Order: sequence, then C-alpha cells, then structure tokens
Amino acid sequence: MLHNIRIVLVETSHTGNMGSTARAMKTMGLSNLYLVNPLVKPDSQAISMSAGASDVIGNATIVDTLDEALAGCSLVIGTSARSRTLPWPMLEPRECGELSAKTSVSSPVALVFGRERVGLTNEELQKCNYHVCIPANPEYSSLNLAMAVQLIAYEVRVAWLSQLEAAKPQTEQEETPYPLVDDLERFYVHLEQVLLKVGFIRKQHPGQVMSRLRRLFTRAHPEAQELNILRGILSSVEKSDNEKE
Repeated sequence: MLHNIRIVLVETSHTGNMGSTARAMKTMGLSNLYLVNPLVKPDSQAISMSAGASDVIGNATIVDTLDEALAGCSLVIGTSARSRTLPWPMLEPRECGELSAKTSVSSPVALVFGRERVGLTNEELQKCNYHVCIPANPEYSSLNLAMAVQLIAYEVRVAWLSQLEAAKPQTEQEETPYPLVDDLERFYVHLEQVLLKVGFIRKQHPGQVMSRLRRLFTRAHPEAQELNILRGILSSVEKSDNEKE
C-alpha cells in the first residue's frame, strides 16, 4: 500500500535536499521517489544526507516532466500556501494523510513538492486534485523541503497504521480480562485486613482511607492479572508480619 504513494520533487536544486527527503521518506516507510527535471543529479552529498536511505535515492525515478511523474495516479495532492489567486480544494495534513492512505489501497497516489524557493507554479498546481497546506507559524513559516516531506509522510503513516488496525479481525484483537465485582470486593476486604494488621489504619478511627483507596483502584481499573499481583503483595506482607511475631 505504501509503495503506491509517490513523493514527487519538482526541479530540486540541492542534492542534499534529495538525500534528506529520502531519509524522511524511509523513516515513514515510503520508498517511491520521483525527481522531476532535477537541476542537479543525485550525487555523493545526496547519499550522505540520506543517512542510510541510499536505496531510496538509488531507486528514484528521474523524469523530464511533471506529467510523466503523475502518469497512472488516481490522486494528486500538491503542497501549497493558502494565499493563491486561484482557489482550489484544500486539505489539512491530517486529511491529506487519510485520503492518501485510503486511495493507495487500490491505485497510485502522488504527493507533489515544489522548488525550494518558489514552490509549484500555478500551472503545476492545477494538475493536482487537492492542495495541502502545512499550518506553520505565520510569523515564521520557513519549512525546508525535507521537513515538509517528513510532516506529510508522517500523516500518511499514521493513517496507514490506523487502517491496518481497523482491518484486523476481531479474533486477533487481544481481549483483556478484568476481574469480577466479587473478586474486587474480596481484594478490598483483604486490603483492609492487612492495613489494620500493620497499623496503617485503626479500627476505631478508620477515617476515609478505604473509601479513597476504593476510588483509586476504581480509576485504575486493574486487569485480572494485575489484581492477582496486588493480592500476592498483600499475602507477602501478611507472611512477613507473621514471621516477625
């Protein structure tokens, strides 16, 4: 599914950005990199900046035009600022990730990133079904290319993981056994007995200790195994106290 998602860089001018982008992609499980008319070809600096993602750089598809990079895709999303003269359907990064992950199940998706300094042209943006805008600090919205790729790739991965979890059969989802009400009551009786025995609470002046402890364990909602551990601790305390006597 993730292989169906293309990261498309248009006319990238710094090979270091190619390498950093490859690293950002690989950390999120993406590997399909397209370079549209790069002003410089990937070199040793790209490999160095990829920090172990040299396979993504080595397998990158280099094409002359954006149309070639988008061929066969059923969904194209371009990164853009909101202040454009031509309004276009906009997505938040979270929506971009969800739509990309959903669409990539059955067909290729292209996530398009523009030039380092000027981004995508209006003509290029019109080739996109949607635009995505990263809501950065308006007083300092300077994201470099790899940062932008990392943010969008992260949202794609989060959405993909959610889809995997939702697709799991119910039988595969581990059910956590919780204790019965009767078991909890026996635990509270046992707890009170031990606290009385060690002198933490006094029978004549019990105060609100047990009520507060009940509230504490109700909030914690211990699992059956955890309750067994607590009962075991109480038994060990009783045993230790008996040996002292």
